[in-house]
Amino acid sequence: MTTAPHAPHNPTPGPLAGLLVVDLSRALAGPHATMMLADLGARVVKVESATGDDTRGWGPPFVGPAEDQQSTYFLSCNRNKESVVLDLKSAEGAEVLAGLVREADVLVENFRPGVLERLGFSAERLHELNRSLIVLSISGFGHDGPEAHRSGYDQILQGEAGLMSLTGPDPEHPQRVGVPIADLLAGMYGAYGVLAALHERETTGRGQVVRTSLLASVIGVHAFQGTRCTVAGEAPAAQGNHHPSIAPYGLFSCRGGHVQISVGSEKLWASFSAAFGLDTLTGFDTNRQRVQCRPELISAIEEAFSAYTPNELLERLEQIGIPAGRVRSMDEVYAWDQVHSQGLLIEVDHPVLGPVRLPGPPLRFFDPAHGVETTRRDHASPPTLDQHGIDIRNRVTSQHPVEVGR
Repeated sequence: MTTAPHAPHNPTPGPLAGLLVVDLSRALAGPHATMMLADLGARVVKVESATGDDTRGWGPPFVGPAEDQQSTYFLSCNRNKESVVLDLKSAEGAEVLAGLVREADVLVENFRPGVLERLGFSAERLHELNRSLIVLSISGFGHDGPEAHRSGYDQILQGEAGLMSLTGPDPEHPQRVGVPIADLLAGMYGAYGVLAALHERETTGRGQVVRTSLLASVIGVHAFQGTRCTVAGEAPAAQGNHHPSIAPYGLFSCRGGHVQISVGSEKLWASFSAAFGLDTLTGFDTNRQRVQCRPELISAIEEAFSAYTPNELLERLEQIGIPAGRVRSMDEVYAWDQVHSQGLLIEVDHPVLGPVRLPGPPLRFFDPAHGVETTRRDHASPPTLDQHGIDIRNRVTSQHPVEVGR
């Protein structure tokens, strides 16, 4: 493990405390990966161009004073990081980056294949600077193959990787997922790969390059829909809010609203059907039969549910042990006491906006020997552009003097 050039601006413990991550990525896939590492205690230095990460300009909504408005998109994926502006095409900027690389444990980039090499930082050069460096490289369609050159944006990959064909009310109306799921998954897979490479480095002492892509990340979560295609020879298609292989499992109408239920076993079906007077119907005895007769099943269930409001229905379903839930709006989610109890809403002090609330990290940690929770509680706000630049540039160049004209 290497030592960072200087102490983090907001030192906190965490499983990755002491690790330095150099973040050359922008938009969402790479920044999401580095935010995950930062949440776990790593120090993340975000290297930006003079105009900043693209997401600083993505909006509305923007918040804050008119002369210095901040993008809520940028705020969503850059907590617990430092920002430094470097012109990587200049000798000075390249040397500062080289100094950071020499001290780093991880470097993350999501340039199109070949761009980093043209900037003078090929994988070979990076490992000449630091043989123990882990490099995470995220692309759109993969780093090789006939379409490696294509730019990768989330919605394009949701379509190209088949996800939109599975999402929506029917096959004629493909639908994107409501968040940039290809980007987010690529970031998650990337962070997972970095942790594996760091573990292997403990044995070998050597770094390596970890590669993933938006294409790979979506195919990686095809799950049973993928094997329907590759094994059963079926081409899955969108069918709305009902599970293709389990019934009843989905969104059902009731009096004045909707509820979701999941009847995932024959034992649950026996309880459910008896409670709502469906046990006298024929042709619904097994899950296979219920899937094959789904329209008739949905009609029978919604007729039974029509006597209940959503709250009444959820109470009844809980009484008989049927997994169920409501469809909450986003503001309802962040007002929910269960979300608060899990640390999923945090407050940080932003240099422009003051105190702001952000969605919190999804992991919690416990020390069973002492019976205490060790989850990180103190978080730093997403940085303003070049917020830490003077300090980082000065400290790096004092250790590795810039060789102008190299």
